Amino acid sequence: MTEYLQNFPASRLRRNRQSQWIRNLVSENSLSVNDLIWPVFICDGNNIKEEIASMPGVFKYSIDRLNEVTDQAVDNKINLIALFPNTPNDKKDKNGSEALNEDNLVCKALRKIKNQTLDLGIMCDVALDPYTSHGHDGLLSDTNQILNDESNEVLVKQSLLLADHKADIIAPSDMMDGRIGLIRKALENSNFKDTLLLSYAAKYASSFYGPFRDAVGSGNNLKSDKKTYQMDYTNSDEALRESALDISEGADIIMVKPGISYLDIIQRLKKEFNFPTFAYQVSGEYAMVKAAGANGWIDEEKIIFEQLTSFKRAGADAILTYFALDVAKKINLFS
Repeated sequence: MTEYLQNFPASRLRRNRQSQWIRNLVSENSLSVNDLIWPVFICDGNNIKEEIASMPGVFKYSIDRLNEVTDQAVDNKINLIALFPNTPNDKKDKNGSEALNEDNLVCKALRKIKNQTLDLGIMCDVALDPYTSHGHDGLLSDTNQILNDESNEVLVKQSLLLADHKADIIAPSDMMDGRIGLIRKALENSNFKDTLLLSYAAKYASSFYGPFRDAVGSGNNLKSDKKTYQMDYTNSDEALRESALDISEGADIIMVKPGISYLDIIQRLKKEFNFPTFAYQVSGEYAMVKAAGANGWIDEEKIIFEQLTSFKRAGADAILTYFALDVAKKINLFS
């Protein structure tokens, strides 16, 4: 500050802000379609496109309507979609057995999409919460404790099933200890050596997940929190340890979830590891922007671009966001 005062008026930082053309030239970060990943919910049934009440503008699609999704993704130059299933309650049990069914929603979706010749990546979540009757990401003991190692055995099988159905990215979101190394070893041993492994390395026990749980149908089943396996939101050093382990175990990409409240975590991880780092702008963050915009309290479009750019500024290489399609359309309109 003293140096700046000594140089004034020779140093006037506002010179580089006075017009849009100069602001464009000195801009440090920019948002492109290549930064966007589109999360998509799939459901049972036929000819269904159903809006999620707590996520206005976001829909659940039946498998027969997935062409609508993939066509829009390709047309708008989105590189990757992420599939999340809304498993019917009658197919859920305490062990999440449906996760290993080759005719579950995700496997059906993969077969349909991969039968097309598309330049489009497909990411699939690995966790048991869409499939368990209790809504947890892993197996529960008789005393309602999450069983880490037993859960890992199921997650490895789920990963291999998804890889066999040509998922491009396997994305464990469960936060069980050691699962990245086990999944990577299993993929290598089964000759899925080119399958990408994205770890939800720093996934926090957050209150921002409510609308997502509505979308996958796990919210009403969940009777206890996930604090024994998801991270404590008071911690940041722990995110470094989690990420270091997952990188050493064979992850190709790490991810931080949620997003806006965890920009400091994104920045720390990117600075520490210089490793491909994604962020997830989660359902609660989406819903808040939509609600405030609908009430006229904010300019929704401007807020969306500001928030997504903040992810880039923090160091994120790509962002999972429910705004992906709308933002891609807007960017493409002016490109």
